[in-house]
Amino acid sequence: KARAYILSRFNGIGLSPVGERFEHAFSFTRRDGSTAQGVNLLARINGTKPGKVMVVTAHYDHLGVRNGEIYNGADDNASGVAGLLAVAEAFKANPPKHDVILAVVDAEEGGLRGARAFAAAPPVPLESIVLNVNFDMLSKNAKNELFVAGASASPVLRPILERVAATAPVVLKLGHDTDADGPQNNWTNQSDHYAFAEKGVPWVYFGVEDHPEYHRPSDDFATIPQDFFKRSVATVVKASQALEASLDVIAKGAGR
Repeated sequence: KARAYILSRFNGIGLSPVGERFEHAFSFTRRDGSTAQGVNLLARINGTKPGKVMVVTAHYDHLGVRNGEIYNGADDNASGVAGLLAVAEAFKANPPKHDVILAVVDAEEGGLRGARAFAAAPPVPLESIVLNVNFDMLSKNAKNELFVAGASASPVLRPILERVAATAPVVLKLGHDTDADGPQNNWTNQSDHYAFAEKGVPWVYFGVEDHPEYHRPSDDFATIPQDFFKRSVATVVKASQALEASLDVIAKGAGR
């Protein structure tokens, strides 16, 4: 149902598939040794100056049913998918200079499987991918705070993100990308952006800190504070537009 909904939104926004269709199947080996199938959903918006590529990711899987309870994953990660769809709408309305690939990836919860499948066999040359922008948990924070990680690994990103933070509709904080507050607070390998980091691609990760509903059946629509969620999505749209506009600068600073 989630996949069908996302595909309907891709079509409604007027996105083009990557290749002949949006659905890109892959297989992977589970931790218990069994083989599983996943499906990434890939769309693209062509830029006015093709060549460099920005990949926007969000995972659409969650934990499923456990002990008879449904884990819907409203924040983790329907909120990130919603952010990606809002970014798609924004770039469709105002075409980017560079190509943008929108990758709604599968099997994140089992080890970033969909993102790693994408990075292992990207639909464009890996060297053309200048930046990955990843959304994972955008909708819930009692302090009105959204974090953006990635500037420590790629310092060229810092001034761009600081400019976005200065006028963001939420409190946008840079951090969670070093071991300064302990390795448990370093999000570098905590979501799909890590599959790109492993390939040497600069990355930016937007997310909130853990909350009581994290990986619980209570992570449902009713527990999402709508005002913060809407302002958070507006923030990641603003940031994505700023990052795409600066892609040439990022590429030069990152040596890509």
